[in-house]
Amino acid sequence: PEGCTSERHGVNPTVAARADELRQARLPFVHARVVRAERPTSAKPGDEAVVLADGTIEGFVGGVCAEATVRAQSLSLLDSGDSLLLRILPEEGAAGPLLGGSDGSLTVVNPCLSGGTLEIFLEPVVPAPTVAVMGESPIAVALADLAPRVGLQVVPGLPGDLTALVVASHGRDEEDALVAALRAGVPYVGLVASPKRGAAVVAGLEVDDAARAAVHTPAGLDIGARTPADIA
Repeated sequence: PEGCTSERHGVNPTVAARADELRQARLPFVHARVVRAERPTSAKPGDEAVVLADGTIEGFVGGVCAEATVRAQSLSLLDSGDSLLLRILPEEGAAGPLLGGSDGSLTVVNPCLSGGTLEIFLEPVVPAPTVAVMGESPIAVALADLAPRVGLQVVPGLPGDLTALVVASHGRDEEDALVAALRAGVPYVGLVASPKRGAAVVAGLEVDDAARAAVHTPAGLDIGARTPADIA
């Protein structure tokens, strides 16, 4: 009978596996989980789904009407990164106050619902920006240590979705890494060097003037830093 499967009482293994797969692929999604359902509703507490960036819903959090509301709210959360407790009512005033109050919650009236009230927790999972740090200098080590603590993911090489490359190798293999990043369209390309040496390195890169102008050197902000940790 409905409600007696193992998925009703814990994590849906299919949805959990899909969520892990999306994390590994660094694809953004929203994890939607039913936390409260009033009869008559097709969804039950514990039902869950993932909502992809193209609006695809994999899993189950209610019928077509509920799905439309979940999809619309989830796509907006992928931009903000905020979690949301979503309450879907079949009509105005159909139930009491929303769990958790007004902070981080939203009530939506959807007359299309056949009845009952749903409360669904929406949690966006957005991959952290990635940074590649080239070099084994004290500055490179300090930057690689700091990055995860400020919400960045340090990755090796130059993957396709790289957010930033910082070269801090004190002259070792700088040019090839900088050119590769510029040609790949990496949004931030930085070279840790003195103004004089940095300008000389950039001038010798085999790219056009617009690409050379995109290199940040000295990398970062001028805050009078001296130690590797301060520079990072």
